[in-house]
Amino acid sequence: MSKQDGRGRQVSAEPVIDDAANIMHLDMDAFFASVELLERPDLRGLPVIVGGRGARSVVTAATYEARKYGVNSAMPMSIALRRCPNAIVLEPHFERYQHFSRAVMAICNDVTPLVEPLSIDEAFLDVTGSRRLLGTPWEIGTALRRRVLAETGLNCSIGVAATKFIAKLASGLAKPDGLLVVPLADTLDFLHPLPISALWGVGAKTAESLTRLGLRTVGDVANTPLPTLTKMLGEAAGEKLFALAWARDARSVTTSREEKSVGHEVTFEHDVTDPATIRRELLRMSDQVAVRLRRADLVGRTVVLKLRFGDFTTITRSRTLTEHTDLGRRIYEEVAEIYRAVDKPESRIRLVGVRMEQLVPSADAALGLWEENEGWREAEQAMDAVAERFGRGLVRPAALVKKPPSEPSSQ
Repeated sequence: MSKQDGRGRQVSAEPVIDDAANIMHLDMDAFFASVELLERPDLRGLPVIVGGRGARSVVTAATYEARKYGVNSAMPMSIALRRCPNAIVLEPHFERYQHFSRAVMAICNDVTPLVEPLSIDEAFLDVTGSRRLLGTPWEIGTALRRRVLAETGLNCSIGVAATKFIAKLASGLAKPDGLLVVPLADTLDFLHPLPISALWGVGAKTAESLTRLGLRTVGDVANTPLPTLTKMLGEAAGEKLFALAWARDARSVTTSREEKSVGHEVTFEHDVTDPATIRRELLRMSDQVAVRLRRADLVGRTVVLKLRFGDFTTITRSRTLTEHTDLGRRIYEEVAEIYRAVDKPESRIRLVGVRMEQLVPSADAALGLWEENEGWREAEQAMDAVAERFGRGLVRPAALVKKPPSEPSSQ
């Protein structure tokens, strides 16, 4: 679904009782921007954008007042300021975000031990075992939102349903500062009128393609024969969309994450000054990171570049994507852009590394399966298939045919 700006908000203002709706999705409201406003309360109610002011800077976050002008995270700052010229721009402070994220997650863990963080500002909770002590999920969600506000000064929105998928949709529709409970019996009535973009994996171009076929709502997808969907989208994608359109989601809330990041880095035998050589290594390591993600059925959202210079100074730079990915080409595009933005891209480089963070299971993330990356996804999946049978290295991007200068290390 599109970025939330508060329009079309739905909330459960009165208590709702349902024995099956025990899954919560908590999502902080405009988290980074809201944290910044704790230091600048004079800016509340104004359009505020968090991000750098450089020519290549992108929007890290925006208040709901700025979102109403069409400003969204990951948008180039130049475009954001054209859309909202009266916006106030604040520099990001990531250490503050981590502090408040830990505080919110600690509050969640007081409610239930079954907490599954998805990112720095959202989590799933299973409150089945908390009902006897804390009341209904509506009561638990109401108390949780009040406590988060009282202890952090930040607002959050919560969706409650019988499945993760519906709970996440509900929290988005409750924004900002709302609670929406979807009883199991009302699930399809809630889901089917929503636009097809509400389905995980359906981006703008896929929605456009499906709309041309007369499919505009989730209900339209649900009432399309499965063979028709698989013919249109492929077997895996068609089956996934069909299941979601009928609110079928068997995933439980899991509390463990075996890998917090996946990365590769390489130390050169001799310091490198040629940007083309650096970019070639970035491409190679992006491909390796993507392979490891796909093997683990994980996707990542934050791309991290690590550089160590000839004087042993080390820097890291990161960029958070609008969607999770497991594609080497997508990772490379971002990390190459980060490299180009480094103050001295032609300095002597001793070590270079690529890492993906904010990892979640592939099933939990919305991938741009049928958009600009469709051709690359097919190509990389084909390389995976060849590697599975004949060994990795037989097929690789043309730019990587040349032997790399040294061997990488994994993280």
